[in-house]
Amino acid sequence: MSRMILNGLNALVNLVLVICLCLAAAYAGFALWDNNRVYTAAEEVQADMVKLKPVLEEEDGGASFDELLAVNPDVCGWVTMEGTSIDFPILQGQTNLTYINTDVYGNFALAGSIFLDSRNDRAFTEPYNLLYGHHMENSGMFGDLDLYKDEEFFRENQGGTLILPEGSFKLQVFACMLVNASEDVIFDPTMWNQGTEGLLSFTRETAMYLDETVLEQLETDPQGQILALSTCASEFTDARTIVLTRMVPTAGQTAEG
Repeated sequence: MSRMILNGLNALVNLVLVICLCLAAAYAGFALWDNNRVYTAAEEVQADMVKLKPVLEEEDGGASFDELLAVNPDVCGWVTMEGTSIDFPILQGQTNLTYINTDVYGNFALAGSIFLDSRNDRAFTEPYNLLYGHHMENSGMFGDLDLYKDEEFFRENQGGTLILPEGSFKLQVFACMLVNASEDVIFDPTMWNQGTEGLLSFTRETAMYLDETVLEQLETDPQGQILALSTCASEFTDARTIVLTRMVPTAGQTAEG
């Protein structure tokens, strides 16, 4: 009798193990499916948006945002970084949570959107302007900011473009750094409304890599403007990768907007 009970218990344990393994496999399969769905959705939205990317007009440096604004009036610009897959419309919501998990169509999306800090002027007229984007694998959203943590890439890929309805800027990458998400020097743009001297000093002390020429140009230019790009990083708890760029006005755009 005891052997029968023991055999029954063994069978029960084996059954439980099989069920647990099946559940684990099912969960893993669901996780992979869900992860793929998130990335596919982000890629589809980006493919749609690229078709509406504003084209710069040579005579005034501006571009038509009519089609993008028809999709969402919160669109305020378009950012492109050379050598990366960063090529996105920029949105600005009422708060910094508005587009953290919302796409340009206003639909829930874990990938969210690229968005301008809600405390910045949507016309990018301030000395320091801050963009956020999720870190995603396969070059999704701001995932390619990781590339700038390789010094060779940093030195060889320092260009970009910021297109606005009323003009445009060339972007010159001058620093890459890792900071904590609580670092107000980076994440409180209102600190620098009167000038970025303190931010530039912090950058000198903190950056992984610097372009001294561009940094010195900013230090001597009272009208100089900075665009920061921010995303999550894995180096430590609450780490953030920051790429800083100098905004250089093109035809039809001045530092005052």
